[in-house]
Amino acid sequence: MDDRYGADVLSPGWQKAGRIIIPTQEATRDLVVEEVATGFCGAIIRVEKKIVTLEDRHGKHRLFPLGGGFLLEGKPVVLVAPTMAAAIGRARTASGSMAVTDAPARVARASRIFVEGRHDAELVEKVWGADLRIEGVVVEYLEGIDHLEEILAEFGPSPRRKVGVLVDHLVPRSKESRIAEAVARGPHGKSVLVVGHPYIDVWQAVKPARVGLSEWPQIPRSIEWKHGICAALGWPHEEQADIARAWQRILGQVRTYADLEPQLLGRVEHLIDFVTVD
Repeated sequence: MDDRYGADVLSPGWQKAGRIIIPTQEATRDLVVEEVATGFCGAIIRVEKKIVTLEDRHGKHRLFPLGGGFLLEGKPVVLVAPTMAAAIGRARTASGSMAVTDAPARVARASRIFVEGRHDAELVEKVWGADLRIEGVVVEYLEGIDHLEEILAEFGPSPRRKVGVLVDHLVPRSKESRIAEAVARGPHGKSVLVVGHPYIDVWQAVKPARVGLSEWPQIPRSIEWKHGICAALGWPHEEQADIARAWQRILGQVRTYADLEPQLLGRVEHLIDFVTVD
């Protein structure tokens, strides 16, 4: 005989009958999700104290509590903190290399990487610092490259004492390109590699979206570039301390290689390979 009323409503499992189970999802870095209540869509950049930080395609950040209320590829998920195993399995340095934990300190190589100024050195350290320490490579800044040939003569490059040089504004017929060509023709040419990016200053190697711009402003040649940039952005620029604060503001928006332009990324990777590979 058919049971017209079905199973006993008080039997085990009746509470879950017909309920939609929303899956959990570990809040791993770079996972793109949408917060339902606000419609904010972005990539996960960090999880701290049960709070997840999302960054949208314009570089804007929003903080939300972990839990329900998120969509992943259009489907509801409950975000949970990533497990230790997952975090370790995906651990990478800011440059995108696999992180090496508990590595012993390495004695600095004889080879060096030279960059033009302090800001260049700070940017390289922030993104490639972990890799450089593993390889034992020291980065030094020169305060310009007008006297690069004299500096190299004093350093004494050799096949076991190589020098990589990162130059700003290395474009055809520029002063920097003439210096690079002279070094390549000089007595240390085989042990020195000079590469560069096309930007007037390393500030431009940071993607403009990181500071809320669609592109970096065009500054007339009659105006000192960094002062012009600060003026265009409405930032203080009367004193050198203002310029230093502006750079720290920009540098603070850089977390990984993804925040930098490819024209810089490839050049730095090239230099690291040059001074570390025999």
